[in-house]
Amino acid sequence: MRILFIHPNYSAGAADIAGNWSPAWVAYIAGYLKSGGYQDYHFIDGLVDKLDDDQMREAIRAAQPDIIATTAMTPMIYAAQRVLQIAKEEHPNAITVLGGIHGTFMYEQVLGEAPWIDAIVRGEGEAVTLNLVRCIDEGRWPNERESVRGIAFRDESGKVIATEAEPSIKDVDSIWPDWGILEWKKYIYIPLGVPVATPNMARGCPFTCSFCSQWKFWRDYRVRNPKRMVDEIEELVKVHGVGFFILADEEPQINKKMFIEFCQELIDRDLGIHWGINTRVTDVMRDEDLLPFYRKAGLVHISLGTEAAAQLNLDRFVKETTIEQNKRAIQLLQKNGIVTEAQFIVGLENETRETLEETYQMVMDWGADMANWSMYTPWPFSDMFAEMGDKVEVFDYSKYNFVSPIMKPDNIDRAELLDGVMANYRRFYMRRMFFQYPWVRDPFRRKYLIGCIKAFLKSAMERRFYQLGKQNYWGPLFKKFIKFEYDKDRSKIVEPDHNAWKKAPPAKRPAVVSAVGAAPQACAGGSPKACGGGDEQMTDEQMEAVARASTGQSKQAEVA
Repeated sequence: MRILFIHPNYSAGAADIAGNWSPAWVAYIAGYLKSGGYQDYHFIDGLVDKLDDDQMREAIRAAQPDIIATTAMTPMIYAAQRVLQIAKEEHPNAITVLGGIHGTFMYEQVLGEAPWIDAIVRGEGEAVTLNLVRCIDEGRWPNERESVRGIAFRDESGKVIATEAEPSIKDVDSIWPDWGILEWKKYIYIPLGVPVATPNMARGCPFTCSFCSQWKFWRDYRVRNPKRMVDEIEELVKVHGVGFFILADEEPQINKKMFIEFCQELIDRDLGIHWGINTRVTDVMRDEDLLPFYRKAGLVHISLGTEAAAQLNLDRFVKETTIEQNKRAIQLLQKNGIVTEAQFIVGLENETRETLEETYQMVMDWGADMANWSMYTPWPFSDMFAEMGDKVEVFDYSKYNFVSPIMKPDNIDRAELLDGVMANYRRFYMRRMFFQYPWVRDPFRRKYLIGCIKAFLKSAMERRFYQLGKQNYWGPLFKKFIKFEYDKDRSKIVEPDHNAWKKAPPAKRPAVVSAVGAAPQACAGGSPKACGGGDEQMTDEQMEAVARASTGQSKQAEVA
């Protein structure tokens, strides 16, 4: 049973500025299959190798697979569908499989657009994929495919069938990735010139940010044993030569006890590796006394979900933070020698040149080392997407990449919005490049920051930064020549209410399982992100209720 994993070649937005990110999804899925007895798997990275259709076809043809599997977050979906179309043309008898967050929530649309996809894996992929592979290997596919939990497919009549949800993997320590499936020389972190990894310490998030969907995808929050986690880091360092990693967790500091144990284990083993995280402003302030300890453990870069310069937008994003807290968190990190990166979400309907200017003035006042301005991207399965209603005009998901203006502000056009963002980038990094980075006293921080500016300049020279080449932006005088090239034939698809569980009485809240499973990782296999916050944190009781619902359906079926 030969399995071929493929990472699609898609337009990655801003994610590739710092280098090529190692696709963790394939390592974790492959490792779980290996523990289940399947080791004949191979990997094609269409993104890093920049494979066009003809090259992808040739690679698939040569692999002679029985199963071809790929993943897709929202901006990847069309590329992923095309990969599986080519796969089906080359190997009609092979089973084509799609995983990832977009298919999880939007499987009806995906199967309608791409009938050549045999199965969609919904939600956490390891256990579902293993059970699917076993069903195929044992000759039970397609007759017994409804017995595989957590998938969606079209039956012989063309009707879309979604099986009941697969329970989440409670023992996350049982998931051991096969990082050897990757060619590590391809995945270099430009600022330090070393291989970079994106391992997972925890899955899920107990916060319910209105613009995010991670908490819906993973359903419950689980943390790995810190010693087991550092075992994985040690393998990455000693076997694969990894010199930098970013924890792919939503909020690594949520479980403070586990995070401290993780840092202590890194210190005890003295692996000499540096790393970064995305975290909440409030967690930085909570752990003020621990910041020197975190830095000693190798933590050198923190991206903060500051998100907005206006308190109105912070409240709208359900961040549960204040502007003053953002500034304080950055000051604390600076004091302790940790590179700070402020993340802003721009491009909502109330955006103006004045509000963009406010973000610039504020981040300069805060003193952050780095800043990012990301276009608001309304995931079609997030709370805010539903709240936006008709204000969302673009349904070309290939443009949902954080750099294309999906929303049209009320008082400026999209070209003016892009130009305002570029003005912020130019001013911020020109000042940092000439007046800050070269004069940083700490030699490692200086090297790191200069490496970051080199990555920005490289991307800008190649016209890849913010996809400026594709968008035909050359500066303020060329705004009228900008081409966003949205596919206007793409229209909104009415999907089930993915937020129904939140509206139900507490006793019925386990319906989140059927909402996630029966209907449609926002960032699985994608770029690092800065999140954090929500005034509606799921309680332990609610998480346990969700977990019970996962297995309760099975028991009801047995009784029936």
